[in-house]
Order: sequence, then structure tokens, then C-alpha cells
Amino acid sequence: MQLTLDGISKKVGAQDWLYEMSLAPRPGAVTVLLGATQAGKTSLMRIMAGLDTPSRGHVRVDGRDVTGVPVRQRNVAMVYQQFINYPSMKVEDNIASPLKLRGEKDIARRVRQLAERLHIDMFLDRLPAQLSGGQQQRVALARALAKGAPLMLLDEPLVNLDYKLREELRDELGQLFAAGDSTVVYATTEPGEALLLGGYTAVLDAGELLQYGPTAEVFHEPCSLRVARAFSDPPMNLIAAESASLGVRLGAGPALSIPLPASASKALTLGVRAGALRVRPREGDTALAGKVELAEISGSDTFVHVETAVGELVAQLTGVHYFDLGAPVTLYLSPAQAYVFDSGGQLLVAPARRGA
Repeated sequence: MQLTLDGISKKVGAQDWLYEMSLAPRPGAVTVLLGATQAGKTSLMRIMAGLDTPSRGHVRVDGRDVTGVPVRQRNVAMVYQQFINYPSMKVEDNIASPLKLRGEKDIARRVRQLAERLHIDMFLDRLPAQLSGGQQQRVALARALAKGAPLMLLDEPLVNLDYKLREELRDELGQLFAAGDSTVVYATTEPGEALLLGGYTAVLDAGELLQYGPTAEVFHEPCSLRVARAFSDPPMNLIAAESASLGVRLGAGPALSIPLPASASKALTLGVRAGALRVRPREGDTALAGKVELAEISGSDTFVHVETAVGELVAQLTGVHYFDLGAPVTLYLSPAQAYVFDSGGQLLVAPARRGA
């Protein structure tokens, strides 16, 4: 199924909820809607589903205009943050309900397969009210997957689950999506989730569609500062800079040898992902001396906040490291791993991708 949004926008009263945009999620692939809270993800999904009508523009399915056609007349499966289950039916029957409507055979086996993949097979004989919120969310997700609709809309479906289970289910969902032929649209606030699901990513911010393309491409080549901020966790380090004879000078700090296009503006912004900063030098690195402001251990990584002459920088170091507050530390950066944005926030230079 080819879903196409053609120049759609949404206005509520005097407020613009969605600015004019066009988007065509790829059939048989996952399209991730990535953005912070109130970026417009849910508003966009409601228009895709037929729950809302755009103020302007058209929604088409396989070339047919379905703008204004209500959701009950469309074959759509939806899972939102606020899950919905049939309270009087056991978990097994909740999951089986769309299979029974289609008159499928071997329903029990299909239900158990889905339940096992979502780690709820031990709850099949229970009622939804006997489950936790996260377990009920997985029941709603299993029912949506069982429906096998040509369009599946998932609005932060894992948000109510604990970290470990989210990690497990992301991998399971990726495999389930890859094995099906549905057009899947998945909304999340987490850049890491977009990267794990792969496919395509549409970056949204304050109701605007900023960039859409293959997920790896959008991550490695964000077209603007706004995209770089949205698609980076922890946030990308941004340093005020200017063009110089050697390439890029970091304020009162060092100059980096980065070839710039002839059209580059004088004022620039250098972007550095936290994982590109190191505490041990490599050949060709630029040194940035500073002192430790904060050190946080999160899982298997350590995040070090360092005050330098060019501002506070955050380095993401693999492994567990200990730093004394106020201790001197030098961060090292390879110019080859830096991004450069012009005075208007548009991307000028991106690091070369390995294997590209």
C-alpha cells in the first residue's frame, strides 16, 4: 500500500499544528517519525489514519484520494501511548480478535507466536485488568500486529516499558516489520530508537517536516542544525566558529583543517557528536583543554561534561571512567569527525562515512 500525504497542513483556530508538508512512507519498510514532544508526530499520524482531516492538502492511498474518509472505512492498525484492549476478553482472545474476523486458520499458533515475541505468552489466560500497564501495552501491540493491516501506525508504543524490555522488543519489532509487507509508521522521541529500527526517518520539529530519507543518511548528513539537534542523543556539541585560512577557527580556540566550500559564510557553527570526543589523542587530533564539570555513568558509557575555552562540551566515553570534579582534562577531536554549519544553520561539511 502506498500512502501519500500531498501538501497537507493542520490549523486549529489560529494555531498551526502542522505546516505544509508532503510525505510518502515506503511500503514494506519502517518510517520513523522522530521529534520531541509536540513536534507534530501524533497530529500527523491522526491524519494518516483518518481520525482527523487536514486543513489543506490531500491524503492518497494507492493514488486514490481518501482525504476525509473516516478511519472506520480504512484498513489501519493503530497503537498509541494510551493502549486500548477489550476488558472482558482474555489476552488470548484480544490478540486473536482480528484473526477471527478474517476467518484465518491455526489462530492459536499465530497468537502464541506473537505473544512469545512480545514476552506475554504467560499471560494469555488473564484479563487485561490483571496486567501491568506495560503488559497491557504489549497486548495492544500484539493485536495490531495480528491484524496485518496494510498501514500500521505506532505512536511511541514502547514508552511505558522498562529500559531492558524496550531494548529487547525493538529488535523483535524490527524483525517482525521486516518479515511483513505493511507500511509501518513509528513515532518516537528517541534518536537511538530510530537508528535501531532503521528504514527511513522523518524529522519533525514544531509542526515542520525538516528532513526525510534513509535513517542512516539523515543521521550522518543532517541538512541543518535543527535536524542535528533532534537526531542526536546526547545533544550534539555546538561551537561558535568562523572561516579561516586553515579552515575553521573555534572562537578564541584552535583552528581545524577542514576544507570549506567557496560559498561558506564568515560565521559558522562546528558540530561534534559526544562520541567523537576522546580523552586519549590520536594522530591529527586537535586538543581542547578544560576542567571536569560533571561525570555521569549511564549503563556501559560515561558522559563527561568539560568546561573549555570554546564552551562546555560533553564527551561520551565507552566504559566506566571516574573523574574528580574540577580536575583538568583534555578532550581530543579529529577534524574529520566534525560537522560545519553556515550562518543560516545549513549543513556545509559532514564527516565522511566509513565504507561509503
